[in-house]
Amino acid sequence: MKIAVIGQSVFGLEVYKELRNDGHQIVGVFTIPDKDGKADALGAQAEKDGVTVFKFPRWRLKGKAIPEVVDAYKATGAELNVLPFCSQFIPMEVIDHPAHGSIIYHPSLLPRHRGASAINWTLIHGDKKGGFTVFWADDGLDTGPILLQRECDVEPDDTVNTIYKRFLFPEGVKGTVDAVRLIAEGKAPKIIQPEEGATYEGIQKKDNAKIDWNQSAQALHNWIRGNDKVPGAWAEVDGQKVTFYGSTLVDNGAAPSGQPLEIPGASQPGLVTKAGLVLFGNDGKTLLVKNLQFEDGRMIAASHYFRSGSSASVELTEEEKIFAEQMRAVWTRILTNVAVIEDSTDFFKSGAASMDVVRLVEEVKLQASGCQLLNEDVYMNTTFQEFIQMCVRRLRGEDGEEELQVDYVEQNINNMTVRMPHQLFINGEFVDAEGGKIYKTINPTDGMPICDVSLAQVSDVDRAVAAAKEAFEEGEWGKMNPRDRGRLIYKLADLMEQNQEELATIESIDSGAVYTLALKTHVGMSIQTFRYFAGWCDKIQGCTIPINQARPNRNLTFTKKEPIGVCAIVIPWNYPLMMLAWKTAACLAAGNTVVLKPAQVTPLTAVKFAELTARAGFPKGVINILPGAGTLVGQRLADHPDIRKLAFTGSTPIGKHIMKSCANSNVKKVSLELGGKSPLIIFSDCDMEKAVRMGMSAVFFNKGENCIAAGRLFVEENIHDHYLQKVVEEVKKMKIGDPLDRSTDHGPQNHKAHLDKLVEFCQTGVKEGATLVCGGKQVARPGFFFEPTIFTDVQDHMFIAKEESFGPIMILSKFKSGDVDDVLRRANTTEYGLASGVFTRDISKALYVSEKLNAGTVFVNTYNKTDVAAPFGGFKQSGFGKDLGQDALNEYLKTKSVTIEY
Repeated sequence: MKIAVIGQSVFGLEVYKELRNDGHQIVGVFTIPDKDGKADALGAQAEKDGVTVFKFPRWRLKGKAIPEVVDAYKATGAELNVLPFCSQFIPMEVIDHPAHGSIIYHPSLLPRHRGASAINWTLIHGDKKGGFTVFWADDGLDTGPILLQRECDVEPDDTVNTIYKRFLFPEGVKGTVDAVRLIAEGKAPKIIQPEEGATYEGIQKKDNAKIDWNQSAQALHNWIRGNDKVPGAWAEVDGQKVTFYGSTLVDNGAAPSGQPLEIPGASQPGLVTKAGLVLFGNDGKTLLVKNLQFEDGRMIAASHYFRSGSSASVELTEEEKIFAEQMRAVWTRILTNVAVIEDSTDFFKSGAASMDVVRLVEEVKLQASGCQLLNEDVYMNTTFQEFIQMCVRRLRGEDGEEELQVDYVEQNINNMTVRMPHQLFINGEFVDAEGGKIYKTINPTDGMPICDVSLAQVSDVDRAVAAAKEAFEEGEWGKMNPRDRGRLIYKLADLMEQNQEELATIESIDSGAVYTLALKTHVGMSIQTFRYFAGWCDKIQGCTIPINQARPNRNLTFTKKEPIGVCAIVIPWNYPLMMLAWKTAACLAAGNTVVLKPAQVTPLTAVKFAELTARAGFPKGVINILPGAGTLVGQRLADHPDIRKLAFTGSTPIGKHIMKSCANSNVKKVSLELGGKSPLIIFSDCDMEKAVRMGMSAVFFNKGENCIAAGRLFVEENIHDHYLQKVVEEVKKMKIGDPLDRSTDHGPQNHKAHLDKLVEFCQTGVKEGATLVCGGKQVARPGFFFEPTIFTDVQDHMFIAKEESFGPIMILSKFKSGDVDDVLRRANTTEYGLASGVFTRDISKALYVSEKLNAGTVFVNTYNKTDVAAPFGGFKQSGFGKDLGQDALNEYLKTKSVTIEY
């Protein structure tokens, strides 16, 4: 169709581009005049595309259409008018002229909230549902017939900005284009708007955005968020007009502590706390405001209200002075009406507007990529001197740490004070779960609670995914160049190393890992993993392809490796931090954002890790950590339409369920590291001492809670009895005890349910006729300790020969001397294929066996030697996809092929 686009803004631009992509002819773009020499985004793009652009300041004069304007419009020959976002009053002579009429986008579910501030009023009224309407344009009263409507849930803390970015903008563009398609197909309905439920509210302006304090906390919250950011809800405080931003409802628990702030008309004084300004409704319930803005344009964190003056001035180095002068030049280019930029020059008092803020933030990125700013940083540092001081602190890594609010649980343990966060981590902040839901995480050494941990709910998952999506699509992370991304990951690894003893202690008390192992492996390999993938950030490359049409038509084809987007990661409880690192490091290096669910029984190192990411300077929303139940949080992650990749480590049945959910939701990319029953074949020509030592490690490493643990040992019959004698001797030497004791070899199993499963596993083995040589029962002491166990005479049909114990249980079976192929047949008769091993001095035999073993990893004359550079993953029902090594990056990248004729 021939379409006239009448409107403005980026929203109008996106609709325009999609209509062109659909093959429609845009015969004219009618937009607003240039402002301060700057063209509107829609008009600027249309001019580049060679489309005729009209910039009429008005369409009517004294209530009547301007004839020459209408004639210019009619000359385009439009068959349909599309008004995606239009601030001008369009006369009916134009609305009714095209053959197909005119359609207009409105950001509410008509007939509710007719008028120009529909999004504001949706929030002010506390509507549970929001959305948009595409309707047949009328005389400007938003009463025309409905063509199409789409709705969304309104989140409890949504602002105009968040609901617009999350739904009204992206879905509104799609909906407007879908409406045009319906018209083109002759299927567009005209549904008369009902009068029942109709409302009309006026334009929300600053003058009528004053807060009425005689309301409930919910109503106050709705008023503040409904006016955030424009026009801004305000009140008189200390004799000046103060505007309130960033409101959230607070679950009423213990009374917050803070400095009282008198607010005229409020039911009681507000409280300035570390988290922000706590306000009270007339019902005694509370809300929290994050930011305040004064009449002079200066914005501050609400928690800083009583701070006198600015922070102590920092003395600039010579390099920083050069940066300051570069910034002074930037300010000069933006503030064209200011001859000289002094230290006292105020950005906003000198005429800067919101678009200038965006430009300034982008200019800073170009001059100093290590200084990642938000628009709000400019509002909070309005003079040139304040701005430079803030930038320098950010570059030095001194800025922002104070703003991270962490409610620690502190314990004096392992000769140190351990400080453990225990809340969810969403959008760069530690927050309680919806409804204040909590659970207790248990120390397996004594079976006693360590602390309460926030228990994520479905709404928390949705908030975290929304934050991750915004960080990827709109935030600094998605725009950051790869080397700066690598720099952040290196910095995170350094912080982990600086805090490695604390991380290892937390890991030990939460998972039962022996401290020395936690320090070396759980934490040590995690640090190595982040450093390894940090180095990959600027080495992710596509390639050029010599296609058949390359000559003589001058075609070029190349591929690009791009991040997938929002990735979900679900990790197990056996190596809480290391499993986090294996997946998260590759995911971040590829440029994605993350929503991670740690195992419910081992959440503490994950939330401590979240704290370190904030300290390292990762932008908000890039990393989100949600302790919670797999049935609730894990399921929502698998089902969520905005998640494009899910990486899971856990059991095979759960992996199958996740795979099905990912397929049914939006066909998300999946990688799975699942169960294992890894065979270890020990030939009679082995180095016996080494085979015993490594065989012990293969089974009992990390209390047997090891995905690649040797689930079954095949020992050549002529050395079987000798090998058995040796491993029994070694088991008897193992010291079982407190994992924080440096002399302990074997700590408690991870949690009570797993301990009970191991007891049952051994009982089954005995019933089936296997010989229990030692162990097989719980240790008679507090906590979840289980005796290292050895079974022999295990036949292939037995349950314990086929199923994974995931515990310290050695399963020994004989095989006939010299019968290599038969033992290979038996070793491969399993649905798992994660790892395997062989011990022999015969190199030919070793190579033959390693070739025939059907497993993702084969160890020869060693075991458990994983390295960050070597890919790790299984075959068959042990899953697919790789962790570690270059291969892991591809799990978090998508390949785009581009062909250009030039």
